[in-house]
Amino acid sequence: MEIKIRRLTKTAKIPTRGSAFAAGYDIYADISQPLHVQPGQIVKIPTGIMMEIPHGYFGAVYARSGLAVREGLRPANCTGIIDEDYRGEWMIILRNDSDEQRTIEPGERVAQLIIQKYYPVEFAETDALSETERGAGGFGSTGRK
Repeated sequence: MEIKIRRLTKTAKIPTRGSAFAAGYDIYADISQPLHVQPGQIVKIPTGIMMEIPHGYFGAVYARSGLAVREGLRPANCTGIIDEDYRGEWMIILRNDSDEQRTIEPGERVAQLIIQKYYPVEFAETDALSETERGAGGFGSTGRK
């Protein structure tokens, strides 16, 4: 699959894969100086890129595991959804979950992108749903006997 991408600055980086079989493509911070993120703070990080996601797909922006585990930095909305019709600059919204100031460096990998298929659905309102063995049990109910 080919995805059209446009750089908005000379310093913007095209997403890259860390290995031949990586599902996620690293997304880079397009900032000119280090960005300090205080504990609990949410920051919007420019990427300097725009994309044209193919029809029937969306971009899912996930945390980079190393950044989340070592630095406590993760997408503030947990998983970002970029719709196929969005044509603006991609911004990564990060939250510092740690108790210490963290620093994002220019060109640092700040998130990862996975292109995923979606299936449009129509909702049909009803007065009853089919019966199942589980029923309305939730929040850990399937692991107990």
